[in-house]
Amino acid sequence: MTERAFTPALGRFAPTRFYDPLVALTRERLWRGLHAMHVAPRPEDVIIDVGCGTGSLASLLSRVEPRARLVGIDPDPDVLAVARGKADAAGVAPEWRVGMGDTLTEILGAGSATTVVSSLVLHQCPMAMKRAILASMFAVLRPGGRLVIADYGLQRTRRMRLAFRVVQLADGRDDTQPNADGVLPGLMSDAGFRDPREVEVVSTVTGSISVYVAHRD
Repeated sequence: MTERAFTPALGRFAPTRFYDPLVALTRERLWRGLHAMHVAPRPEDVIIDVGCGTGSLASLLSRVEPRARLVGIDPDPDVLAVARGKADAAGVAPEWRVGMGDTLTEILGAGSATTVVSSLVLHQCPMAMKRAILASMFAVLRPGGRLVIADYGLQRTRRMRLAFRVVQLADGRDDTQPNADGVLPGLMSDAGFRDPREVEVVSTVTGSISVYVAHRD
């Protein structure tokens, strides 16, 4: 899959400039804070944010631990320009790279990261791409490295399934339904990750967002 074939941040729903205000309606401060808590960045970490979008997570992690190396990767140069501006305003300096999530070793090298993170990316991807991104995440991690993902996961209640239809309208049912059916832990395991666990679930107006943690042996 190449840079010319990716789902924009808001899918078919709206231009990218509306992304941050709309995501803020999903209890973003809560789930993103929980995401950062499970990342728990350390000074010596090399953290890769896959599909970093407007840079909210990379900037947050840089504020939590300024000595860690943060690298945000996204296929959309326009959204990376927004991320740079946001980081500059926050007084932090992650690195930004243009690229797809299934080419991490080509961009950074195999075994180059201690931690890989991602938020609200995999639900937008076709199944083959979900698998390819997770395989790439595994390959770019050092032994003992961690994967921490925040994304739409299993929609357990009728209310959450109904709310999730907004996401499916924007990003398409074919790509999003596997997430709603709870496919992510199994895909992580298939990619080689050890003990993938759903550690947080946050109900939002667009469905429940889960935080997943897994490790590479």
